[in-house]
Amino acid sequence: MIDTHALLWAVTSQRRRLGRAARRFIERADRGQASICVPTTALIELGEAHWRGAIRLQGGFDGWVDGMLSSGRFHAADLTVAVVRRAQTLYDIPERGDRLIAATAVELDLPLITRDPEIAETAGVTAIW
Repeated sequence: MIDTHALLWAVTSQRRRLGRAARRFIERADRGQASICVPTTALIELGEAHWRGAIRLQGGFDGWVDGMLSSGRFHAADLTVAVVRRAQTLYDIPERGDRLIAATAVELDLPLITRDPEIAETAGVTAIW
């Protein structure tokens, strides 16, 4: 599972902003030795940032998402009722998007690639950074 900032940095030329362990994990995915789940909440956040002009996504939002998901390295993790219910138990995480991303990691029993270890710790998942 990957959070919004890490996803953006992983699929653009900003990988140097990732932590060492996060870079190694993403490089394993590049070699086909791992895959990364992308919570739809992260896609929502990136889509909104693109629409506001805060970030530019190669090929526009739809083209960028299509390219990322067709790479075979990234797979969408949909927002489900179970994730929403789990997020209701994570109000120690102040931001709604972070709660939903953490809840997705919990529901799928996956570590979370994030620069914010407190989110992962609050949710009870392993942080990779």
